[in-house]
Amino acid sequence: MGILYFLESIRNPVLDAFFSFITEFGGETFFLGAALFLYWCVDKRQGYYLMAVGFLGTLANQFLKLTCRVPRPWVRDPNFTIVESAREGASGYSFPSGHSQTSVGTFGVIARENRNKWVRSLATALCVLVPLSRMYLGVHFLSDVLVGSGMALGFIALLRPVVYGKDGKYIPAMFGVMVLLALLFLAYTELWPFPADIDPHNLESAVKNSYTLLGSLLGMIAAYYADQRWLRFPTEAPQNAQAVKVAVGAMLVLGVKAGLKAPLEALFGGHMVSRAVRYFLVVIVAGVIWPMTFRWFAGWGKKER
Repeated sequence: MGILYFLESIRNPVLDAFFSFITEFGGETFFLGAALFLYWCVDKRQGYYLMAVGFLGTLANQFLKLTCRVPRPWVRDPNFTIVESAREGASGYSFPSGHSQTSVGTFGVIARENRNKWVRSLATALCVLVPLSRMYLGVHFLSDVLVGSGMALGFIALLRPVVYGKDGKYIPAMFGVMVLLALLFLAYTELWPFPADIDPHNLESAVKNSYTLLGSLLGMIAAYYADQRWLRFPTEAPQNAQAVKVAVGAMLVLGVKAGLKAPLEALFGGHMVSRAVRYFLVVIVAGVIWPMTFRWFAGWGKKER
């Protein structure tokens, strides 16, 4: 608590606004945007790499939260205050930090794979600033951010030779292991006799994530084999075409994600299986349906020239 009390003592409106902005780079939305951009526009293998780091990180993070059940700093010490704007996004257990893990996983992969020194420098800085923001805002302990960041770095080191070794030969096996782990985590969240005083928000979030991850991983496997067998979409395109590809594709994916929610929940009677089916279909749209247009984007402007 000593470090948190020190950071609490130096708070001011400028730093509050700065770190509230920085902490958003550790959210799920930014991770998904970065993964789609890499997969669609840079290199498919980098996209697989980032998604694998993110998915395994989420599994490990949620498992530790439910198993360790560490309370948030202001719960442990009622005299400690947090930046109130951060409270809404900091429900559930504290250990380990999901924002730290997501940000270090995302920007660690970007820094590892990008040769531009400015991009690498910015990505490395965010690997430090986002975890720091979680402590400055008062929503995590030092141990939370260190373990979350450390797990992300571990997955980055562990998965790179799997994704890039033997010309991607191990990628299908990696997906298979991830599906198995997702099934085990789903069984854990649904069948484990958790104590009666477990935080209901954290348990609900873990159950949702278990179905989300399983559906997404199955969709990724289908998209991977579709691309290997017949799609083979190009990632290259003129700069203005890339911008349109990402903007329209992101709106399409978000629209499908939102539009399928109500009908699938009605179809499955509100069961979480609807979530797995929805995310499977969202990944199919992102990984198969929309990339079918990428050859057209790659040829953008050639006819005029």
